Amino acid sequence: MPELEPEGEIAAPGLTVGQPLPLEKAPTTGATGRPRSLWSDAWRDLRRNPVFLASSLIILFLLFISLWPSAITWESPLKCDLAHAQEGSGPGHPFGYDGQGCDVYTRTVYGARTSVTVGVLATLGVAVLGSVLGGLAGFFGGAGDAVLSRITDVFFAIPVVLGGLVLLSVVTGDTVWPVIGFMVLLGWPQISRIARGSVITAKQHDYVQAARALGASSSRILLRHIAPNAVAPVIVVATIALGTYIALEATLSYLGVGLKPPTVSWGIDISAASPYVRNAPHALLWPSGALALTVLAFIMLGDAIRDALDPKLR
Repeated sequence: MPELEPEGEIAAPGLTVGQPLPLEKAPTTGATGRPRSLWSDAWRDLRRNPVFLASSLIILFLLFISLWPSAITWESPLKCDLAHAQEGSGPGHPFGYDGQGCDVYTRTVYGARTSVTVGVLATLGVAVLGSVLGGLAGFFGGAGDAVLSRITDVFFAIPVVLGGLVLLSVVTGDTVWPVIGFMVLLGWPQISRIARGSVITAKQHDYVQAARALGASSSRILLRHIAPNAVAPVIVVATIALGTYIALEATLSYLGVGLKPPTVSWGIDISAASPYVRNAPHALLWPSGALALTVLAFIMLGDAIRDALDPKLR
């Protein structure tokens, strides 16, 4: 007869009798021995993502030339000489001249300051206003949530370019603030709806219910427990929207209702170079290429952040 195993000891598949069972897999920990958070995991993934690294380098370079354009150019963007109008590249002028005899290289460099300023300030305004309104509506619900939902539906029905043509043709100015105000006015509903959905999802989690049962106030629950776990989608959408706002500013300036000369903007330069595209295509291609590269960099950055923060893609 075959030998029987000792009573009380059951052999697991692949193990001999008496051999200890394997321990459960411990949660992923960092260098300090503590479990890694979503943000630490996201940062680890971003550092290994070539798309994130490439877009970050482009954006850092744009920020550098926006703050210190004189570091890589040596002339004023308003210095023009009609004797050089529509000339091609030459010594000291690698991008040539536009139809007014202005150095295209210098204006392209200085145009980054305006575009980045408009994009960053508009994104900050949209993110703050939309997050606050959407977060409060999603957390408290009720009549305020219903009213905000109907208001966002109205704003979603307004075509952005058409709204800019109407509003900016009435509200004009010599600064970037009318353009930024218009973008914030029509851009906050998107962030608001994203923030509202994230807060509604987060407040249903067990840790929020536990905090509420322990007597935590609504403000503490919202700021300490819900906001840190609901902000990731807002960051992703805002990063992608930043590139969209830069393109929108160039579009409105091209149509003549955005920024006005003597402000240096890629949209203004593209509009001024369009009639001379056959004789001086370089005056159109360089600011257009800089605009396309900038928008692409921010969209790529947003996509990389989305992939890193989305647990379903892990």
